[in-house]
Amino acid sequence: MMNKNDDDYVLAIDLGTSAVKVALVSITGIVVGWEEEALPLYLLPAGGAEQDPLDWWNATLNCSKKLLNRGLISKQNVVAVCASTQGAGCVPVDQAGKPLMNCITWLDSRGAPYVRRAIRGIINVAGYDPLKLWRWVSIGGGAPARSGKDIIGHMLLVQNEFPQIYQKTYKFLNVLDYINLCFTGEFTATPDSIMDSWAVDNRNANHIDYHPILLKNMSIDPDKLPKISLCIDVIGTLKANVAEELGLSRDVKVVAGALDYTSAAIGSGAVLDYQTHLYIGTSSWLAAHYPRLKCDIEHYMAALPCAIPGKYLLIASQDTAGGNLTYLRDKLIFHKDEMLQAEPGDYFTDLNKVAAGVPPGSNGLIYTPWLYGERCPADDPNLRAGIYNLSLQNTRSDLVRAFFEGVAFNTRWMLGLVEKFIDNRQANPINMVGGGANSDLWCQIQADVLNRTIRQVIDPVRVNVRGSAFMAGVGLGYIRYEDVPDFIQYKNIYEPNEKNRALYDERFAVFMEIYKKNKDIYHRLNKV
Repeated sequence: MMNKNDDDYVLAIDLGTSAVKVALVSITGIVVGWEEEALPLYLLPAGGAEQDPLDWWNATLNCSKKLLNRGLISKQNVVAVCASTQGAGCVPVDQAGKPLMNCITWLDSRGAPYVRRAIRGIINVAGYDPLKLWRWVSIGGGAPARSGKDIIGHMLLVQNEFPQIYQKTYKFLNVLDYINLCFTGEFTATPDSIMDSWAVDNRNANHIDYHPILLKNMSIDPDKLPKISLCIDVIGTLKANVAEELGLSRDVKVVAGALDYTSAAIGSGAVLDYQTHLYIGTSSWLAAHYPRLKCDIEHYMAALPCAIPGKYLLIASQDTAGGNLTYLRDKLIFHKDEMLQAEPGDYFTDLNKVAAGVPPGSNGLIYTPWLYGERCPADDPNLRAGIYNLSLQNTRSDLVRAFFEGVAFNTRWMLGLVEKFIDNRQANPINMVGGGANSDLWCQIQADVLNRTIRQVIDPVRVNVRGSAFMAGVGLGYIRYEDVPDFIQYKNIYEPNEKNRALYDERFAVFMEIYKKNKDIYHRLNKV
């Protein structure tokens, strides 16, 4: 390990679906500046959802130039660029690196018919040929989603519905891969960005490569797939025109980086085996690094390749978490109809104040947060949200707190399965990150409902760029992953309030009973 220099900085990119954020972050994870630009999303008929890759790149350049020109640090102190991005996107590019069409994003399900055809055989179990399924699970650690939202679904969509583009495609790139191409001119993927091509042998986390049988299963020309680099690999230096436009040295290294959830796991500080972090944004997840490949198909969980060489990352994902509060604001409290009297201000702060005035248990209300189905722990698109036990005595304030508690109940459901998955180890403490971790109240509710210590990471919404900086630091040899926990600071640490233990145990039991007794009704009402 080299001696780290506190004057060395990383230009860290966080490219999501709604916006790109660019930050200057020290090797030890201190964010000194930040710029952001919104991105358009194009929704199309039949489940299409696309973005223009040039929008990503132009926004990345704009934010980078604005940030670097603010004079927060000397440009000479920028030693690396490293990105984290949304995943499961597909950008077909030609040999010059030019996009041949818009990116087919993780929201796009148009490839579903072609995936379902590819995974079937003469005999099928739950829509899969048993032999194909066994190969995918045993070699790759999972299997293509029947929804068509994986990269394999997007590639098959291009192959079947855009054959001319397929013929011209030199490489299929994920979002991260495309951004790295723009910076360096290199066509490369990372273990996490290529994972849901389901063409990769993930059994040895130190050597991830394509597998001939899985390549045959997917029927995509293997020459159209990029080489695979580790997340901490230096894949090149800045292209001359990019370095000139940003005012940076051509010697600035570009480290491969990772997808958003992989980067967040590093930025949370929970980098050692079995250490767990809870991310709450629009969606949420519980994640823990794990020493081997493993999957739980029933509960839609898997430990798959990640940013740490030789390790895997378990992800248990809830589709709608903080999104419930956005729904509460936009559709229930400030819905723009003739009854609207006021515009929302800092609504998260206001919601926290309102909920804090309500006792634990929300005066009898229970909320189930499945606004758009669920992924984990019940992989069921038919589930829906509900408010239970509403009476004349309840107020809007009770409803607000019930939303906070409902998300926590679903997290507790996931936690039991996560702890079983990680060899029956207790996940304690849990580092909490994402926008939801800005709420002191929500941190305490999570601690009480989960009966676990919650560590509120400082500046929790910067978790992805912090993770990118740490990956760059490891890749350049300045730090080790084992050093990362020492760089994480906490705003507060929340211990479970034993006075609320019996109440929340009882309400969680009711929450689970609501699911079990109503799941058949949800299917009758919402059958997909």
